Amino acid sequence: MGDSDSEDSDGEGGLGNVSRVIIRPPGQSGKAKRGHLCFDAAFETGNLGKAELVGEFEYDLFLRPDTCNPRFRFWFNFTVDNVKQDQRVLFNIVNISKSRNLFNSGLTPLVKSSSRPKWQRLPKRQVFFYRSAMHQGHYVLSFGFNFDKEEDVYMFALAMPYSYSRLQSYLNVIDARQGAEKRFTRCVLVKSLQNRNVDLLTIDQVTHSQRSTNRLERSFIRVIVVLCRTHSSEAPASHVCQGFIEFLVGNHPIAQVLRENFVFKIVPMVNPDGVFLGNNRCNLMGQDMNRNWHVASEFTQPELHAIRNVLKELDNSDTYQIDFVIDLHANNSMHGCFIYGNTYEDVYRYERHLVFPRLFANNAKDYIAEHTMFNADERKMGSVRRYCCERLSDTVNAYTLEVSMAGHYLRDGKTIALYNEDGYHRVGRNLARTLLQYYRFINVLAVPLVSEMRQQGKRRGRPRTHHSRSRSRTRYEVKPRPKTTRCHAPIAYTNLSICYDSTGGGGGGVGGISSDEGGFSPTRPMPIAPGSSCFSGYRNYRRAVTASCGHHDQYSLGTSEPAAGSRHKRRAAAAAAAALPIDVPVPPKPYLSIIDLNQLTRGSLKLKASSFDADDRR
Repeated sequence: MGDSDSEDSDGEGGLGNVSRVIIRPPGQSGKAKRGHLCFDAAFETGNLGKAELVGEFEYDLFLRPDTCNPRFRFWFNFTVDNVKQDQRVLFNIVNISKSRNLFNSGLTPLVKSSSRPKWQRLPKRQVFFYRSAMHQGHYVLSFGFNFDKEEDVYMFALAMPYSYSRLQSYLNVIDARQGAEKRFTRCVLVKSLQNRNVDLLTIDQVTHSQRSTNRLERSFIRVIVVLCRTHSSEAPASHVCQGFIEFLVGNHPIAQVLRENFVFKIVPMVNPDGVFLGNNRCNLMGQDMNRNWHVASEFTQPELHAIRNVLKELDNSDTYQIDFVIDLHANNSMHGCFIYGNTYEDVYRYERHLVFPRLFANNAKDYIAEHTMFNADERKMGSVRRYCCERLSDTVNAYTLEVSMAGHYLRDGKTIALYNEDGYHRVGRNLARTLLQYYRFINVLAVPLVSEMRQQGKRRGRPRTHHSRSRSRTRYEVKPRPKTTRCHAPIAYTNLSICYDSTGGGGGGVGGISSDEGGFSPTRPMPIAPGSSCFSGYRNYRRAVTASCGHHDQYSLGTSEPAAGSRHKRRAAAAAAAALPIDVPVPPKPYLSIIDLNQLTRGSLKLKASSFDADDRR
């Protein structure tokens, strides 16, 4: 089925991947003809270990396991060429190591060709995931495909690849276009085992005066650390990170506020060797880097060792304070995006830890709260969120942000919308917006006034239809009403007495409850300071301060002293009262009783009812 020049490649470029392997039907040799498929995975992020022809149109494909670790076999990325027009094939990936995945819930392989470079998902009706008796009971992923162009080279992948070279090109582009205004700096944190760069981006525009703060004054520069691509196959996480970076270095007002007040430390690719080799989860040494943070050394995991030093240096600094450590991942067994967090014995720290996921859930429509989990699992003690929880200060909130490789549910809860690159970028933008809301929620940033937000909207050049329309003054001019003769109508008043003053003495009260002229006005307890449990703390504090002043309440009409300038008004009122007809009843002094049922017991209610009966008898 193959000659000597098309054997599986074991060189450094392939590390076990197939390299230009031509699959010929049995009994044929010589030059390959059209329709004899040629498989290749000896390129960056490629993974395909072996291909066999098992039928006229059926091929069994074997994934290459991670280097130095045969446990993980899930990521695939390979090309097929030398096809014949309208050739139909069936590919079976027969050695997938993870049985719990989304292949039966909307996830399908991606395909593109040289003439159609945009990634497209295969239709669900052409993809099958099942347990095969022909393959010793292992799970098999089968998908059919029809090659429609002979000249094209077709590429199949589990998810949209995001290679190390693409990251370097992207960083070079945004570094070249930022111009004189430096919104971020880029440096090489450390070199990997295969001498690849581990880049560190620092995004901030914090002024020099803010950097002169110290820990004694408790005015720190807050730092947000974002890590990405610890697991090499989780390419969607890199798209989320790119959307986050593009938003922060852009011209959006939210990005400007974040840059001027906070420092962002971003490591966009923690495991560059694993990404380049096409591993599923491990680095070159076959180690799962998200399980070795507590034992990482500079010889086996230099990337983790360098990042740990940066975290410790920031945590011990007198100027900086780490608020967030967010690790971006992609999930192949659940839909939507969600957050993993930690649990703490300190209830106040745990309550503070729950705030950010709640705010993020309000911002992201694709967030699934049912998948959110907070735990202290011993199996995850080597992850970055557990390491930061135990080794760094109590002010650090460490999370793992997961985004699905497939898609998210729509509002009906049944339809699944599959992610594309823009969808992953939107998750990154929502992450930045949530950070702004969080710092406004904890009063680190001031909440803008509505008038300021409207002015910003006008400055952005919104359409004229969005502006408030000016109304014509002449059109809505109120015309004077015609003069008519008026007469006073007889009014019957009931016996009411208004008494809102709770400090008045007098008998009839029970248990310190004051009563005046048969009325009832209880004394309400005032809170001592803001934050008390009764009512709202700040408003009660203002109420208590007002009650302690020497001024009368605005409703205490009977006890208020009239102003000296209102003497002519009293005379005019007396003259008007004298001019009334004799048959009009003059109202007596108003009488009103206010009862606070929350301050009464059953005995006082009976006593109060008896006082009302006595008043009626009088």
